[in-house]
Amino acid sequence: MTYEELIKRLDPAVYQSLKGALELGKWPDGRKLTDEQRSICMEAVIYYEEHHQIPAEERVGYLDRGAKAGTACDPSVARTAGKSSNGAADPDQFFEVKS
Repeated sequence: MTYEELIKRLDPAVYQSLKGALELGKWPDGRKLTDEQRSICMEAVIYYEEHHQIPAEERVGYLDRGAKAGTACDPSVARTAGKSSNGAADPDQFFEVKS
């Protein structure tokens, strides 16, 4: 069985357990996830969510930007806004704060 087949057949209860372990940083029995376990769990959860078309707002790592969506605080806007044609930052987007 390939990794892809394993994820496709993953039981929703196991998915929820993996997702909970990622959120808390530990297994249901209280043992801490190692970095390798965290990486494997994250990959499995992301693949499961993509394969089962889980809505974006229910996926691991989803950030509700709320009222800040589309503003300079929104990273998706900040990546493209304020850049000149040569890729340099636009100095007019910054301001100095003096105390």
